[in-house]
Amino acid sequence: MYLSISFSKLSFRDNFSVAADYSSYFNEDYEMLSESFENLSLELLNNYRNVEYRKVIVPSQDSDKLTFGVCYVPAQKNNKNLLILSSGVHGVEGFVGHAVQSLFIDRFLDEELIENTGVLLIHSINPYGLKHMRRVTNNNVDLNRNSPSTDNLYSTVNEGYPKVYELINPQKKVKVSSVENRFFFLKAVNEIRKVSMPVLRQAVLQGQYQYPKGLYFGGLSPEPQIDSLRPIIERICDPYQTILAIDLHTGYGERGVLLFFQDPVDKERMDKIESLFAGYTIDWGNTEDFYTVTGDFTDFVEALNSEKQFYPMTIEYGTLNSQTTMGSLKPIHIMILENQGQQFGYASERDSIKVKQDLLEMYFPASVNWRNHIMEQSKMVFDSIIPRFTSGNY
Repeated sequence: MYLSISFSKLSFRDNFSVAADYSSYFNEDYEMLSESFENLSLELLNNYRNVEYRKVIVPSQDSDKLTFGVCYVPAQKNNKNLLILSSGVHGVEGFVGHAVQSLFIDRFLDEELIENTGVLLIHSINPYGLKHMRRVTNNNVDLNRNSPSTDNLYSTVNEGYPKVYELINPQKKVKVSSVENRFFFLKAVNEIRKVSMPVLRQAVLQGQYQYPKGLYFGGLSPEPQIDSLRPIIERICDPYQTILAIDLHTGYGERGVLLFFQDPVDKERMDKIESLFAGYTIDWGNTEDFYTVTGDFTDFVEALNSEKQFYPMTIEYGTLNSQTTMGSLKPIHIMILENQGQQFGYASERDSIKVKQDLLEMYFPASVNWRNHIMEQSKMVFDSIIPRFTSGNY
């Protein structure tokens, strides 16, 4: 019983040491975030030559006004490097992504940076998920499982997924206080005993293409924003030979810690990336907590630039201590309940509010201390890697 009670709580005593207040970078409204990014982009357009800004429309069942933003600031003298900074691939994670992109524009995007380095900012790629505080698109598609780097992505078979299907895809209305949900932790531990935590995590999180109503569905074809981005990325990347692509996410990892991870690459590029991110530990898939993903967004961008020096990196802002067994299972359970509610409804309004609040807290913690801390950590990362990238000293 103690485990079930502890498992149900989402409370943390954040006492990170912070030196500044970054609250002005945060907002909790889709329209205001979009307007903020537009205003920042228009300032850049006024300050530098040949800046491009556009709103890309994303068709949606409930609105024809959903858009994501693309701002491109070309290198002003020499097309040596291109830095891509993307956010909101998982919609609700775009709140933190917006704050980090705003910090970057405010503190780092200046004449010195763009002398020989272009900057491509892709803002809130999944506007439906951002507006409705969901992780997926209106088609229940996870964009980070939907971005094709190979021709056979949508025929990929996740062999482990059917084995956990019943556990992670209940076919009834959500009742948070049900015995089934109160003791989910024990049920999941029983599954772990059968296959181990890494195997269970891989089966659940890899992505799947056979169950449209299931968790981590990667779609049957590219979502509209992926199709829209393809020609934009190809054109903007064309004049550059060296590209650093950073994709911003939240949720996975130790609370308040920035996790750097990427699927394995060849040793020469791995050494370059390790040098570029010197001082930070990169997970290359050689720890038991790591899981691989099919349809990853940075892999998609890399596939469009296969002949270039391409350095991808995913940065994850930890929220629920998923390096522990309980912390790893809690996000999965929240995702199960949110998807179950979307597909089959909720037993009551209270159940709906509880699940949606938990999902928002998982990806966008309300803690001011956490927010200020991760922004200071982001500033330190940019302080470290930008001079190396622009100078080529890595």
